[in-house]
Amino acid sequence: MRLRARRPLPPAPPAPGDVLAETRGLHVRLGTREALKGVDLTVRAGEVLALVGPNGAGKSTLLSALAADVPATEGVVRVHGRPAADWPAPDLALRRAVLPQSAALSFPFTVEEVVRMGRAPHAASPATTPADDDRAVAEAMAATEVTGFATRPFSALSGGERARVVLARALAQHAPLLLLDEPTAALDLRHQELVLRLCRSRAHASDAVVVVVHDPGLAAAYAHRVALLCAGRVAAVGRPTEVFSERLLSEVYGQPVEVLPHPRTGALLVHPLREP
Repeated sequence: MRLRARRPLPPAPPAPGDVLAETRGLHVRLGTREALKGVDLTVRAGEVLALVGPNGAGKSTLLSALAADVPATEGVVRVHGRPAADWPAPDLALRRAVLPQSAALSFPFTVEEVVRMGRAPHAASPATTPADDDRAVAEAMAATEVTGFATRPFSALSGGERARVVLARALAQHAPLLLLDEPTAALDLRHQELVLRLCRSRAHASDAVVVVVHDPGLAAAYAHRVALLCAGRVAAVGRPTEVFSERLLSEVYGQPVEVLPHPRTGALLVHPLREP
């Protein structure tokens, strides 16, 4: 008798405050280097959690561990209450979407075809119709402002345009846990703001967004919480006003930093102190 493959079901929509991912005592070794050292972190539905810190602090490694793309050397990573490594790949893909630092495609896919790849995890789900796929793709392309070049080859786009297309692919996946590695790195000022507003919008809809951001000022403006990493450890975690002190940032970055409230909005402005 031929067995029919199990069809994965998408998770129930999370409620604000639900724990969608967590690490406990997480160590990750990459070759001979210990990239993460005893990291404890909790990610809850309804929040944007920014990972900030200097180059080599472990931000991207932590994001990859949450995505179950990098195995833990010690400790545990849980996604939706279950060890990340225990999830079958089709089920995990319905629970978390990942935007890597860079995305290379070898074939001449159009922009719309790349975004539609985000719907692949739903292909075997009995809860999804072709109309659902079309709607998700159209909404993701509109949100990232790439609809206007839907038929252009992905390879013909600028770096910033490609970054927005790959973000649209992750958004179209409709996973409640969104893991974004430097989504603003190649973007101009307006599109940086657009992407981070999208993060806030997803959190408002009770999803959880973990985003690696190099600019502490952007993290302060848009994240509900920040985790400041240094040398593979979490130096501090909490609201931006709790974490972003001049003393701590200056120590972690090895650069004198000034932190001031915006005169109109009150949001924190973080910038390096420069020699006169």
